[in-house]
Amino acid sequence: MNYIEHIGKYYLMLKQTFRKPQKWSVFRETLFKEIEDLGLKSIGIITFISFFVGGVVAIQTALNVDSPFIPKYLIGFATKRSVILEFAPTFSSVILAGKVGSYITSSIGTMRVTEQIDALEVMGVNSLNYLVLPKIIAALFFYPILVLFSMTLGIFGGWAAGLVTDLFYSTDYVIGIQEDFNPFLITYAMIKSTCFAFVIATIPSYHGYFVKGGSLEVGRASTRAVVWTSVVIILMNYFLTQMLLG
Repeated sequence: MNYIEHIGKYYLMLKQTFRKPQKWSVFRETLFKEIEDLGLKSIGIITFISFFVGGVVAIQTALNVDSPFIPKYLIGFATKRSVILEFAPTFSSVILAGKVGSYITSSIGTMRVTEQIDALEVMGVNSLNYLVLPKIIAALFFYPILVLFSMTLGIFGGWAAGLVTDLFYSTDYVIGIQEDFNPFLITYAMIKSTCFAFVIATIPSYHGYFVKGGSLEVGRASTRAVVWTSVVIILMNYFLTQMLLG
């Protein structure tokens, strides 16, 4: 029953969140701040991880393709498919769930325990609309761009790994990237990243908004938010893959 209660409160929170903003000027200013905090400040970690994971995928594939009967362009093909289908949309989202999710929960939770949210309610401000909606829009707008960026860097990282290690030729790698390219895979990755972005913005917001207690409880809520966001992303990844590629 406890889980059902949380699910019900989550959807009631969303209903309250998606209301018309009371002051568009304030909303616009908050939105740009959230794009910076949730999106622009995540570029560094996504750049670092995407580049090196793409390189690792290419190296591992090259080390396992040791038969002379297997074409070398398979390395680029496998790296492209792995990065586009799974790493860029799913693994990057799990990373963002940890980085961004804890930030969202702690920032909203701190406002709750210091009674700032109560002050907003007393002033007649829809606190959920004011605090959560800009985060949702910022995530939905910027995270698909981050995923595209992650795809590009992952594939480039694979090419750079071949250049450094001499395990495969750049020409074979580029041929593998171009081989059997299906544009729907990009669409599939964008659909997944959009769904994951919504989860990353809303579940930590829920845990932060309804936190009770002091600063210790805010820390615990941040941990729960990251765990549940990651769990929901993995489950959604399974069902979306079944629906879109099955």
